[in-house]
Amino acid sequence: MHAPPTAPRARRRTRALGFAALAVAMLMSVPTAQTAFGEEVQAVPGGGDLGPNVHVFDPSTPDIQGKVDEIFKKQESAQFGTDRYALMFKPGTYDDINAQIGFYTQIAGLGLNPNDTTFNGDVTVDAGWFDGNATQNFWRSAENLTLNPVSGTNRWAVSQAAPFRRMHVKGGLNLAPDGYGWASGGYIADSKIDGTVGPYSQQQWYTRDSSVGGWGNGVWNMTFSGVEGAPANSFPEPPYTTLDTTPISREKPFLYLDGDDYKVFVPEKRENARGISWGNGTPAGESIPLDQFYVVKEGADAATINAAVEQGLHLLFTPGVYHIDQTINIDRADTVALGLGLATIIPDNGVTAIKVGDVSGVKLAGLLVDAGPVNSETLIEVGPENASADHSANPTSLQDVFVRIGGAGPGKATTSIVVNSDDTIIDHTWVWRADHGEGWGWETNRADYGVRVNGDDVLATGLFVEHFNKYDVEWYGERGRTIFFQNEKAYDAPNQAAIQNGDTKGYAAYRVDDSVEQHEGWGMGSYCYYNVDPTIIQEHGFKAPVKPGVKFHSLIVVSLGGNGQYEHVINDVGSPTSGPDTIPSQVVNFP
Repeated sequence: MHAPPTAPRARRRTRALGFAALAVAMLMSVPTAQTAFGEEVQAVPGGGDLGPNVHVFDPSTPDIQGKVDEIFKKQESAQFGTDRYALMFKPGTYDDINAQIGFYTQIAGLGLNPNDTTFNGDVTVDAGWFDGNATQNFWRSAENLTLNPVSGTNRWAVSQAAPFRRMHVKGGLNLAPDGYGWASGGYIADSKIDGTVGPYSQQQWYTRDSSVGGWGNGVWNMTFSGVEGAPANSFPEPPYTTLDTTPISREKPFLYLDGDDYKVFVPEKRENARGISWGNGTPAGESIPLDQFYVVKEGADAATINAAVEQGLHLLFTPGVYHIDQTINIDRADTVALGLGLATIIPDNGVTAIKVGDVSGVKLAGLLVDAGPVNSETLIEVGPENASADHSANPTSLQDVFVRIGGAGPGKATTSIVVNSDDTIIDHTWVWRADHGEGWGWETNRADYGVRVNGDDVLATGLFVEHFNKYDVEWYGERGRTIFFQNEKAYDAPNQAAIQNGDTKGYAAYRVDDSVEQHEGWGMGSYCYYNVDPTIIQEHGFKAPVKPGVKFHSLIVVSLGGNGQYEHVINDVGSPTSGPDTIPSQVVNFP
């Protein structure tokens, strides 16, 4: 049995002051603060401007289209560039807008409700930069806007790490590029599309807690939970996996304007959710003024970030790339760490980028963690090893938290994300070991494990994990649930011997440990494309113990163009794939 390597134990800290006393001390302008590592730094101020990479518009701003076009021209093909942008629109109506969204660009309304900010126009992602192929349209987002698309249908042709959240489209939504070239995966949450969603060539997609006027088709894996208007469950033909509700969800925090004051709204947890959270006007949740945040700007170091958290501040990372030499530690319950414009954190010296204590209600959102050139044992840890506190009333959540190893340059990490805390929500993550770009190769960007879950009662909604040298996902906790999983095995395996796993041919994409008694998954796919050695055989995509409490629904494996082969879908169940026609092998229910 494979056992997980020992995770570094998170530091435990005590505080001499309660939160109220800390707030008083801050108001009295305490001159210094001390980090967990003992350095003294100046007390960190809350609030402030949003920095040069956040562009705020109102309806009277001159030449909005020109500014949006200027940023798109820079970002359209900048797949591994270092610029980051957030385009933020104050409440109001904007006419004749076509906001094309490129890499590392977030577009968002600044109202409390998506209907506060209306475009008579479009928010567009297409694939002209890549010859009409949208399979590399990553790392961008649209949030909190209402669209009246010019043609009646808005185009959002994306693949991984491109969330469409809190959007109202008064028309249809097209998820494929112009000409219907390839697209491969995406995510919609808390959105209302009045017309029909047309996936066309989209191979897989997950939609959560939304409303759609109709759904056009499915290729391999279309999964819905809590979606009004979703097609009925019919897997494998059409390949729709539909859950009436989402068991537990909490929408992503977002920046908004209350009059002239910036605040961050933190939506409350929902149970058995169905439909949008904002349909009845003011959403349920908490507003936090910006002066309770440390507004992090490029050049800030980890010591200052940690000092801000120690003071009792939340974190708002403005668009930029942040190199750190020590772990960002979040040990205070209910701390919000929100990134704008795909804010990117890079550990330069092999440390873990972010550690969350065994506390309730931490929200990590809108962040990209990019592995550095020195191997990190882990990149994100939620809870210390052997965490045991009950967080069911107020879970920690990761939303639009992405990990990249290689691609922008050499990077290494043994395990990308380790979840030790019980009840954690993982809501839309793409954990990616690069298969193109710079600094990639079987050993160059070595990364053995993608996501490891040790905590109990952890829920993943929208889990995208790809290309790891060994297991992409390993699950040791009890009562874990995954709604939608998308995976590709590592393209660059040099030969069969390189992936041999004892007596097993290859490492499963998603493995539930033999010790687990209860686990369930819906709408899950693994694909192989062993283009270095197309003769490689992958024994199965999924591995799990055969027990009454371990259940899977709607599983597929696919060999892309016959480059490699799966012998089974899960364990020794399911037919082998056969190329070169890229036909999936499916298992409706397991066991």
